[in-house]
Amino acid sequence: MLHKEFSTRSLKSNKGESVVHQRHLLLNEKYRKDAALAWITDSAEVIGINLQDPFRTSVFINNTMKVPFKVGVHKAVGGDHDFPNPGDLLCASLASCFESTIRLIANKLEIELLETKIKATAQIDVRGTLMIDKSIPVEFQSMHINAILIAINSNEKLLNTLIRGAKNSCIIYQTITQGTPVTLNVEFKINNQKI
Repeated sequence: MLHKEFSTRSLKSNKGESVVHQRHLLLNEKYRKDAALAWITDSAEVIGINLQDPFRTSVFINNTMKVPFKVGVHKAVGGDHDFPNPGDLLCASLASCFESTIRLIANKLEIELLETKIKATAQIDVRGTLMIDKSIPVEFQSMHINAILIAINSNEKLLNTLIRGAKNSCIIYQTITQGTPVTLNVEFKINNQKI
């Protein structure tokens, strides 16, 4: 959702040159005709194998492609940290979404990017999750993005517009900063009997 301070309508793009603008025109027409088509579902699934190992699993990313990705538990909570942990994946999601959003908006603004470097970090006091101190929330206490952009044919005002647009259009950034309710459905079985 775009905020009042930023709108894609305020972007001045060369309508004939921007591949992003051309694709967005088609999508705008499609979604205006049928808003239900604008609803998408992203997914990841963990199917527990080798359940005797409490420190490693695999997550399958995307319901169609089912890309396997090994995940480990951070050493700060007892794991070996021999694979990326869920916090790393959260940071990867934020960094990749923010960088992708920058690329899309830069294309519409006709900013030629020579280099991008987006690093997302998340800080947490793990005493909360380990139940050592119940006053410490079980969540990342802070997250940070460090962005380096090298561009030609641009200026500071245009680059600030680019970053403002990325902050307001990046789905993962907005999800984290605004907070999204998470629902949970659990089914229990004991000895393959549903209870």
